[in-house]
Amino acid sequence: MMAKLLKVVKENKLAVITIDNPPLNVISKQVFRELGETFDALSKDTETVAVLITGAGNIAFAAGADIKEFPSMMGNPNMKDLVKESHAVLTKIEQFPKPTIAVLNGLTLGGGCELALACDLRVAETHVQIGLPEVKLGLFPGAGGTQRLSRLVGNAKAKEIIFTGDPLAAEEAEKIGLVNKVVEQGSGLSEAKNLASRMTRHSLQALSRIKKAINEGSEATLEKGLEIETNLFEEIFQTEDVKEGVSAFLDKRKPAFVHR
Repeated sequence: MMAKLLKVVKENKLAVITIDNPPLNVISKQVFRELGETFDALSKDTETVAVLITGAGNIAFAAGADIKEFPSMMGNPNMKDLVKESHAVLTKIEQFPKPTIAVLNGLTLGGGCELALACDLRVAETHVQIGLPEVKLGLFPGAGGTQRLSRLVGNAKAKEIIFTGDPLAAEEAEKIGLVNKVVEQGSGLSEAKNLASRMTRHSLQALSRIKKAINEGSEATLEKGLEIETNLFEEIFQTEDVKEGVSAFLDKRKPAFVHR
């Protein structure tokens, strides 16, 4: 039986997923499979309100796909199905109904960058290099990189990053909005936990609808986006959490959300 390449630790309404595939935590088929299984399980876990993903050690968050697996893809008649499998996992993470934060603690390249892009937020340590170097192998990003990066930083900047294949330093990535926050080396996980704790105190019913409204609305016209927001706003008023939130405000106490 193959050893697990993901470790999951739960604490204080948080689940911390660590990719442990030394030496560079590459995103192999097994890592993709375990990511899909882990997020399926966490979606049903009522104790978990937010999820952090990081890499073991301090060299790499994830330094790309497992290139040793590439030869089997050349001329493979099922190539499109293989690509769609990786897309399905990253789309599952993107649409996961709880906040997700990628904690970048080293090289974040290729498939590792594409995984980070599927998360809601990215916290990067100062030594991080982040990019999509596939063009240097005669390839281009095939797990959503061309689509998610351009939506995040704009078409021109995304083309520059992908055309050159050169990684960005953490500070440059922060300037263009590719990462939300840059922190000292070694403090990424604690800083991300602090950030997540400012979310997990709130209602998961509200958080999940905020995520859905922004994700779906940003791909739609403003008119359609407002319709999505209206429908979700109607839904939230049917939950126990909104009753508790309003009652707590009127009673001048902290709310105790049950996430129903």
